[in-house]
Amino acid sequence: MLYLDSSSGLGDTLEAPKASSWRSAYDAGPRSEADRVYDDIFDAVMDRRLLPGTKLTEATLCKIFSCSRNIVRMALSQLAHDKIVVIEPNRGAFVWQPSAKETRDVFEMRRAIECMAIDMLVALPDVQKRLQPLHDMVTRERKAFERGDRISWIRLSNAFHVELAHLLGNDVLIEMLHSLCARTTLIIAYYDTPGQSTCSYLEHHDILDRISQRDAEGAKTAMHHHLQDCEHRMSDPEKGPVDPWLAISIKR
Repeated sequence: MLYLDSSSGLGDTLEAPKASSWRSAYDAGPRSEADRVYDDIFDAVMDRRLLPGTKLTEATLCKIFSCSRNIVRMALSQLAHDKIVVIEPNRGAFVWQPSAKETRDVFEMRRAIECMAIDMLVALPDVQKRLQPLHDMVTRERKAFERGDRISWIRLSNAFHVELAHLLGNDVLIEMLHSLCARTTLIIAYYDTPGQSTCSYLEHHDILDRISQRDAEGAKTAMHHHLQDCEHRMSDPEKGPVDPWLAISIKR
């Protein structure tokens, strides 16, 4: 069942940024109605309230967002362009489900790009000062994990990686990593069993400490292992049908 909970404040108490906030950060300009529909669906997917394989019915979305089919189609088209949904002829739109090859490709690119970002960060003269907000973010990530705030934990865990790129001020790098992190979230939602993920904040702390010490090789090794461990947790069992419209709660 699909429902709208306009009073939900998921993650707000721990200042966990919604995933869509990173998109709007590098996509300057006024937000259209289609952008707002995109953002709300995107956040529901990234928070794992809409699972891979879920069908996105135009009529239902029009009712939820009180908008025209044209607006919904524009949002779904952009989500398809960003590999968050797939649009199948004569069937409709579905939340993207990764193949084994796509999973390998995404993690391979993340390891390459994030290790490159570490080299760039270590070369900055004021890297320790720039990293302080990330230390604070990882502390919030730990608190979210310890109190069982799953939504905030997911958001903060993803935000950590995008924020590393944001510290470099390279909009292209931010956009690329934002896209890869979004696809990683869907991969984990598709393959992982809830509650089996490791405590990523420990690895995030280690990566930050090594960057602060200008230990580029150590930081890259830690990042490589961090992402590789995540990839290795993924398996490829026969998947049953996804429960459609599983507990989606879109905050508008």
